[in-house]
Formats: sequence, structure tokens, C-alpha cells
Amino acid sequence: MTTTIQAVDDLYPTRQNTSDVIPRRDPVVHGTPEDGPFDAETLRSFEEKGYLSIDQLITPEELQLFKDELKRLAEDPAVKQDERTVVESKSDEVRSIFDIHRSNEIFSRIANDPRVVDRARQILGSEVYIHQSRINYKPGFVGKDFTWHSDFETWHAEDGMPTPRAVSISISLTDNYSFNGPLMIMPGSHQHYISAVGETPEDNHKQSLVMQGAGVPDPTILTEFADRFGIDVLEGPAGGAVMFDSNCMHASNGNVTPFSRSNVFIVYNSVENTPVEPFAAPSPRPDFLGSRDFTPAGR
Repeated sequence: MTTTIQAVDDLYPTRQNTSDVIPRRDPVVHGTPEDGPFDAETLRSFEEKGYLSIDQLITPEELQLFKDELKRLAEDPAVKQDERTVVESKSDEVRSIFDIHRSNEIFSRIANDPRVVDRARQILGSEVYIHQSRINYKPGFVGKDFTWHSDFETWHAEDGMPTPRAVSISISLTDNYSFNGPLMIMPGSHQHYISAVGETPEDNHKQSLVMQGAGVPDPTILTEFADRFGIDVLEGPAGGAVMFDSNCMHASNGNVTPFSRSNVFIVYNSVENTPVEPFAAPSPRPDFLGSRDFTPAGR
């Protein structure tokens, strides 16, 4: 598909001199119950909280296949040297592997599977393409934290995504306990956009993939959000999944337990919300972080 870049108004300014809270200007759910597998109550809850849980998305056989592939990739020296692979800063263990839907046939299949794509289409009310994909390892004892952030703030500032009409799915490959660094979300925070302070450094992604710097919300505002919205800790079994809005304020603690917390993470963006030039960065991030291939998923 042709990747036409057009100029659009910046509705969500960020990385300037002040940190502000901007009310969301766009719908959360664009589709209807007739458009896919989610019923009206599930869509209403997603609109309100910004996320939903799926108890069992993949089969036990698929789960084992994915776990075997996860292990194989982590042990492959060529994969570890690839620029799409991020390693833990101290242990040198694999932290994440990006662009997995294009580099790996096994994970490409689930990224384009109707069980996943149809749900994303229903929430976003259009065809969708894959903006980003990765597998996260969060290994036992050494898996580091991901600090509080909105993915959309980064995708808007550094990739040029115009609005938060995007949804992520995290498919659990290991059990998510309260103590092994699971996803935490402030429910309802997706209705408010926090602009960050400070300019985006050149090639910021090389640092931010290991430790977030630019785009981190102001601690005072985060405290206000936590008091206002609370924090949900998303536990669940391997094989389940969580879908969440691109503007949800979320984080995860480091993993000091022996139990790894691994997942497949796929970002679907509406084909009606394709990126333009970055709104707050010198140039777009590499394609493996913010795809410029807008070919609809699952087609």
C-alpha cells in the first residue's frame, strides 16, 4: 500500500515547555456490537476503562508453540545482534524483539489471525494495519520495569500518529501474577492526554527502548491520576490477553521473582489514522518501531 504522508493539525501537542492535561478529542470505540465478537457491554466497559481482558485467546498447542519459539529466538546469536532486538542493560538477556510479525512466520500468523484482527477492527471501526509488534521477555530476576507512560504520546511525538485511534493487544505466554511485573493500568486515564516537557533527542529510540526518558509524564500529574483513577493490576493465565487503548496510562514493575512474564505485543492502528511527519521529533523512528506499511492486517 502506498505510504502517503500528509500534514494534519496537531491536536495533542507535547514535548514543549509545560506539561498539560488535554481532554481526549476523539472517540474510544468506533465500532458497534454488530461489527465483531464483542457485545455491547464489553464495548461499553472498554470505553469506560480503556482496556478489556480475554481469559483464553489461544489454544494450549499454540501456547506451547509460541513458548518454544520464544526460547529459540532468545538463544539465537544472530537475533541478539539484530537492531530490532533490545537486551537488558545489566544482564544482557533479551528484553524485547521488535517487528516480529514481519520477521517470524509463527508470530506473523497470530498477528493476522481473525481472533485478534477482528477484535481490533471492531474497536477501531475500520480496517487496521500493524503499527508495531514485539515479543517481551521480562525474564526472572533481571526483567526491568517499564515506567508510567502513554504509548500514544510516543507514537504521536516520534512516529506522527495523528490521534489515539489505535489499540494494543498483549497475549500472555506465561502466567501473569501480581508479583512478576504484570501490566498495570490506570482505568479511565485514556480519556486524558498528558503532554510531556522537553525536546526529543536525536535517535531517542536507542535509549528509550532500554529506559524511557523523553515523554515521561510529570510525577505530580501521575500522582493526581493515580488518586483519581486508581491502578488495576492485570493478572491472568498464559494464553489469555489484554487489549487496551493507545492512550492508557500504564506501566509494569521489575521482575524480581524466578517466574518470567513474557508476551506477544501487537499494535493495530486504523487505516484512517496513518502517521504523518513526527509532531515532536527531528525524524520518524525506524520502520520496525513505527511501520509505514499501511497494508490492512489479515487480508
